[in-house]
Amino acid sequence: MNSDRDRLTEVDVGTVHPVLVEPFRTRFWVEDEMVRDCEITYNAAHRGIERILEGIPLAKAHMITEKVCGLCSHFHLWNSIRVTEKAMDLEVPERAEYIRVLIAELERIHSHLFFLGHGCETMGQETFTYRAFALREPLMRVLYELTGNRVHYAVPAIGGVRPRANPTPDMLKNVSSMLDELEKGLMSFIDRITTDPMVLARVTGVGVLDRKVAEEYHAVGPTARASDVDNDVRHHMHEYDHFNFDYITLKDGDVKDRLILRCLEIPESMRIIRQVLDEIPPGKVGTVPKFKYDTEFATTYIEAPRGELFHSLRIDAEGKVRNYRIRTPTPPNLTCMEQACIGDQLTDAILTIISCDPCLSCSSRALVVDMGTGEEKVVDFREVKAKC
Repeated sequence: MNSDRDRLTEVDVGTVHPVLVEPFRTRFWVEDEMVRDCEITYNAAHRGIERILEGIPLAKAHMITEKVCGLCSHFHLWNSIRVTEKAMDLEVPERAEYIRVLIAELERIHSHLFFLGHGCETMGQETFTYRAFALREPLMRVLYELTGNRVHYAVPAIGGVRPRANPTPDMLKNVSSMLDELEKGLMSFIDRITTDPMVLARVTGVGVLDRKVAEEYHAVGPTARASDVDNDVRHHMHEYDHFNFDYITLKDGDVKDRLILRCLEIPESMRIIRQVLDEIPPGKVGTVPKFKYDTEFATTYIEAPRGELFHSLRIDAEGKVRNYRIRTPTPPNLTCMEQACIGDQLTDAILTIISCDPCLSCSSRALVVDMGTGEEKVVDFREVKAKC
């Protein structure tokens, strides 16, 4: 933290700003248009998810965890189911694991396209923005074909996946055909955006996050990998042992690499999807779970589109959730962006912060601070409801 803030000019951005999809406040301290210090506050969208989960039945809890984030709802539900299965020591049929991975990689492409569209909008490249969202639409139709929903697909269930998400041979053939045309569009878009001289001139050398700082502040996901940190939880997920694909890392650590890395991950996700469609094994997609209650704490990690996603819980003797904890990729990545934007021109600093693809709705927690005494307390659901 810079100790010379008094001699600098403070510029506040947010919580509502035209280029910010999410509500957070950024305070820049600038000198001659150059950012010398930065502080990000992101508690405007607190919902108290963890507190709401306390003491409710598992089935209801999984309905809520899927709603933590709209853009990566499958990853939150999948990890919520995974941590429950780990606590209960349940095994999942191989076919169900393939289906979970299939939806995950489709959603990863969906998320990366959303990021690219938003990033191009921030740069003023509206044509690329429209193209990104035009490609997003056929991808959502593929998800609808497989799950019956365009958002909140509700595919994983304890012990496997829901029967309606078990694709028939005709469905797999149809999806493969739909992906043929989509893949052509994706490859064309990626080729254009990663070679466009106006885009590259705008992002090259901006918001540099070097590897040492990325490791010190625990960057995760594409933000870390763009700074040459080989941090991809899929290395350690047994569900991905079936598939061949490349883990992408880049070395420059600037906005350019954070953009290009996501572009390069899209074809790798498509490779995984093709392998699922071609090699999905026959068999059951679920087992009748033998519910085990009064468990020890269980924790699981998963590689969401933005990076490492952590879920932890304990199940009490009545089969209710206790001590649920969620850690999302955004807090460590935003902390890294506070460092990366130092030295940027003010007009580039917002682009730097956006380049970690922050998601605030899944990061904030409910906390009330008495401004008179400074005392903090976590409020319960009834109090939140009464205040609303």
